[in-house]
Parts: sequence; structure tokens; C-alpha cells
Amino acid sequence: MDKHKEAYLEEASELLAELESSLLELEERPDDKELVSRAFRALHTIKGSGAMFGFDKIAAFTHDVETVFDLVRNGGVTVTKHLIDLTLSARDYIRTLLDAPDNTDESHGKEILTGLKKLVPGSTEKKGDPAASKGSSATQKTDGNIITCRIQFRPDRDIFLKGTNPVLLINELRSLGNCKCLAYTDAIPPLNAIDPESCYTYWDIILTTDKGLNAVKDVFIFIEDDCRLTIDIIDDTGRFEEEVGNKKIGEILIERGFITNEDLQKVLGQQKRVGEMLVASKVLDSRKVEAALLEQQHMREVKEVKEPKQSSQQTEAASSIRVSSDKLDRLVDLVGELVTVQARLTQTAAFKSDPELILIAEEVERLTGELRDNTMSVRLVPIGTLFSKFKRLVRDLSMETGKEVEMLVEGAETEIDKTVIERLNDPLVHLIRNSIDHGIEKPEMRSAAGKPVQGMLQLSARHSGAYVLIEIIDDGAGLDPEVIRAKAVERGMIAPDAELTEKEIFSLVLAPGFSTAKAITNVSGRGVGMDVVKRAIENLRGSIDISSRKGTGTTITLKIPLTLAIIEGLLVNIDEEHFVLPLSSVEECIELTRQDVARAHGRQIANVRGEIIPYISLREQFAVNGSAPEIEQIVITSIDGHRVGFVVDHVIGEHQTVIKTLGRFYKNVEGISGATILGDGTVALILDIPKLYQNVEQEVML
Repeated sequence: MDKHKEAYLEEASELLAELESSLLELEERPDDKELVSRAFRALHTIKGSGAMFGFDKIAAFTHDVETVFDLVRNGGVTVTKHLIDLTLSARDYIRTLLDAPDNTDESHGKEILTGLKKLVPGSTEKKGDPAASKGSSATQKTDGNIITCRIQFRPDRDIFLKGTNPVLLINELRSLGNCKCLAYTDAIPPLNAIDPESCYTYWDIILTTDKGLNAVKDVFIFIEDDCRLTIDIIDDTGRFEEEVGNKKIGEILIERGFITNEDLQKVLGQQKRVGEMLVASKVLDSRKVEAALLEQQHMREVKEVKEPKQSSQQTEAASSIRVSSDKLDRLVDLVGELVTVQARLTQTAAFKSDPELILIAEEVERLTGELRDNTMSVRLVPIGTLFSKFKRLVRDLSMETGKEVEMLVEGAETEIDKTVIERLNDPLVHLIRNSIDHGIEKPEMRSAAGKPVQGMLQLSARHSGAYVLIEIIDDGAGLDPEVIRAKAVERGMIAPDAELTEKEIFSLVLAPGFSTAKAITNVSGRGVGMDVVKRAIENLRGSIDISSRKGTGTTITLKIPLTLAIIEGLLVNIDEEHFVLPLSSVEECIELTRQDVARAHGRQIANVRGEIIPYISLREQFAVNGSAPEIEQIVITSIDGHRVGFVVDHVIGEHQTVIKTLGRFYKNVEGISGATILGDGTVALILDIPKLYQNVEQEVML
């Protein structure tokens, strides 16, 4: 696909997200003009760029939606829930046009446009193709006032490379009214120095129009960051004559950019100053002139303070660039390789005991650490970009289930790796659907229970070390431990007399196929959601925790690593084999002697300060040959609230682990989640602790 079209698809997706977010906020604050403008800008850019890159269906459809929103912007149409519903449907239809332009239901698009046009006061809805109205005078609304604008338009040199033709914009201005253009060619270099892909021309345009200032600004709306643009109203309802009559010729020349203020002051400086003439003619005394000069100096200082600040903001705005995520992935891979080589250098330097080499290794280690941290931070994006997508989901589910739900967000600025965010979408959708369908009660039930009619669903995020804690909190009916326990007994998951803590009972809902719903709805109830959530979170090397109180609500906490590229691990070995356990799961390490083993009489359990902890021998699990040392080590970990030990020969220490994916021949090996390369070039396997524990547990049950 053409790279410009690819760029448009990416940009359009972002604009649709912006449009959806603006509409949902507008539903809450229908009088907010800025939100109306945000929605209009998104529609206008989707339409304009679509027409430019050959997405004619999108341009035609969006044109009519934009027409209605232009009327909203000018007060001709009121913001109502029906308008928001229709515009959200239009947003979804544009999405389908982007994804599958040849397989869309055009009648659905016509239905949406017909609904929107009916909202226009005095609308005489015409039968036929709504798109046929493209280019009609509907968008060129006359506001009754004739204005004259002075437009100074200087596109960036690389404007052609971005697919924009300035002449088309000027022609669009011509369509708005009486227009006169003056092209400046003084910046065009000699023929042998011309770059044919650069734009050297700039324009002064005088436009008299009755379409309003917004119509003029809209012409430049999607290239305003790619040009220097000044639009000044120099005539509206007669003010022009009054102002021009009071202006000096020097001020007009400065406004038009023909001379600078310095040029004017230089010429004026050749004659006596006003103050000197006034003092000489004894109209004023010198003190009063000094006071006026002092005030003038103050105003200049204030202006000088403001201008650098504005300049800094402009520089900051221009300093961001769009980079393909593939390139970032490649960069992270290279940094991972560098971290591995740096570890090898450090190990070699320590082995040779060469002070100079050690010094170099330490310097490389420092630089590598800074590069790693900066590279990882580039991939971090605010989780609010994910949370904002769920506002629409909550709105639609509320309507579907007949419940009133308010969604609150906390910690939207919390940053997390882009890949993690992409993989969190589905689990969070499951959890939100469950909270609304099973948790939050219908209005009449809430009212009877003394709760506010409107339910609350809160999404929050915060950093906790190398992890992000994401909470999904609702104030619904909560989980009933007795119902869950009875269902688990009925399904044979636990014995009737099993002694379980409340947390262990709640964790039963994460089992495949488990559901306490009395009826299956379109939203949930088939028991296929929570185990999918658990598996997805574990694949992210995260964990899930459930706390609830009957009648009060439920809180589900997801503990997710900041990044999937590098983890902190605990390096251990068994004979000559090396393994890495994720440090986040490790609680402590204790010794295991032959006497301890003998006292357990063949059972793999250890007494840790009075607590009986089961352990798994990794030597047996991975069939490592050789004999175990006299004193082995038990690495005690926490898995779903259970403390489980893993026996190894030696614990080497903490290790920053660059994760390498396993080849396709090994990707289905259970208990191994990846591999890493150590400083000496050997490979260490990264253990999937929950899976290892689960496998052993199933073997025992069999």
C-alpha cells in the first residue's frame, strides 16, 4: 500500500478515537463549544485527508456529517443524546469504511445521514443518495456578516512531501468569496539550486466573504502545523474604516510585513523625539516625559518576557515526531543485544583484573543503563489512551442492560509499555462487561438497597515499583462466597468439607467454565470470560487479585509489569544449567539440607518458621543429570496467594534479564516462558512459575 495511504489510515484511526472521546464528553457537557470544535476538527481532517488520498467514500460520507456539526458549531443545531447516538454510529460506519471499504452496508450509511439531516431545523430531506450533496452550499453557511480577511500563508518547504498542494487550498479560498492573491517568488533560488520537491512560494491573500471566519480557518485546518499562517480580519461591519482612519502609514506597513518596527524607528530616530519637542516647546516638563518613558520601558519588558515563552512553546510543539512502532521494537531489540554484550564485557573485565579494562566496562555499563532506560521510556504511553476507549463500551452496555453507570478514571497519566497496553484491551473488556452485567444492579434494585440509582465503575492505575497496578472497582452487588462455594462443590471443583479462605473462594471464579450467572445474556454469563482474563494476564507475567464484599462491590486488581522486554530475575543453577525466576514472584530463599529431606519422609515439604510449604525439585522436573549438593536452596515464590518452593542447587543472584523468545520448536514447552543470554554467552531458561506449579498440581491429582 502507498505509504501516504498507510499514514492516512493510521491518522484516521487516531482521529476516530479523538472523535469518539469528544462525543462522549460532549454528551456530558453539551454546552461546551470547545468539545464541539474538537469533534468538528476531527471530522474535517478525516474528510479533507480522505479526499486527498483517494478515500472518496469516506470523504463523501464524512462531508455530510461534518455539515451537521458545522451547524452545531454555529448554534443551528442543538446537542442532544440523539445527535450523539447518530454521530457515534457515523463514527463506527467510517471505521468500517476504513477497514473494509468494499464490504460495507451503504444503506446503513444512508440511514445515519438521513437521521442527521432530520435534526437540522427546517430541513427538507431529499430522497436519493445523501453523498450526492457533496459540495453543496450546505457547508458554506452564510452567517449574514461580510468580512474581509488578510491572509498571509507561507507553507513549509517540505509541504509537497506531505501530499499537500497549496494551490488547491487557495482555490478553496476563492470559492468562499471575492479573493485576490499575490504570490511572492523572491525565495526561489537560482535554477541550479532548486529542489523540485520543495515549495519556495508564499502568498498574501485578501478575501471578502460572508461565510464567516471559521470557514476561512477550516481551509487550513489540517495543515496548520505545516505552515506559517496569519489570518486577520481587516473589515467587519465598518470597523475597518474607523481603524484604518486612525492608523499611521508606518503601522500599516508593519502590519503588512513590508518593513519592521526597527526600520521605522531608525527612520523616526533621525528626527527629534516627541518628548524632546514637547519639552522644548514648554508644553510638558521633563519629569512627565520621563514617567511616560518609564511606562513604555515596562511594557517592553513585559512583552520580552512573554515572547520567549511563546517561542519555547512553539519549539516544544514542533519537537515531537511520529515513529513507526516497528522501528521502536527494533531499537529495543538492539538495546537488549547491547545489554547482553555489556554484561559479557563486565564479566571479562572482572576475570582479567585489568584496572583500565574494568574502568571502561563500568563506563559502558553506565551508558548502557541510561540508553536502556531512555529507550524503554520511549515505548511508554499513558494508560489513559486505553481507558478512554472503554467510555463508549460502558455507555453502550449501560443502554443494553438498562442500567445507569458512571465511569470514573484515576491515574490516566500512568505510563506503561505500548505492547502491554495493546494486550490489556481484551482482559479489561471482559472485566468491565462482567462488572456491569453481574455486579452493578438495575436502578430499582439499587434504590431499594439504599444506593444511588446510578452505579459507579472506576478504572484506576498507579505505579508500584517495576509494575503497574490496575484496579477495576464497582459498587455493585459484590460476590457471594457461599454461592461460589456451592457452585464449585456442584461442579466437583472442591470437596464439600474443603476449608478455603475467602480469597481462595473468590479465585474459583477464574476457573474455566465457572459461572454463577442464572441466565446467559448477550453480555456475559457463559463462564468463558474470567479464565481468558487470567490466562491473558499470566501471559503478560502479571497476576490477578479479587476482593469483594457482598452488597458493597468488587475490586479486581491486575498487577502488570511495566515492560515485556527486560525483567528483573533471580539467576539460579542446577549442575551446569542456568535458570531465571521472575524476581517479582520470589519472596525468600532458604537452605534445604539432607536432614530436612529425611525428616519429611519422602514428602516434598519444608518447615519454614512453623509454616509447611510444598516445594518442587527443578532437577527432577527438567531431568538434569548429576547429583545434588549436600545443601540445596529453596526459592520460595508466591503463586495466586500460595507459597510454593522451587529447589535449585545454587542461587547466583539478581540478574537483569533481556527476554528472548523461544523458537517455534520450543514455544509450546510448558513451564518455560523464554530465554536469555548470560554474559559468558550461555543460555538461561526463564521459568513460567505458575505453569510449572499447575502441571505438578495436575500430576498429583491424577
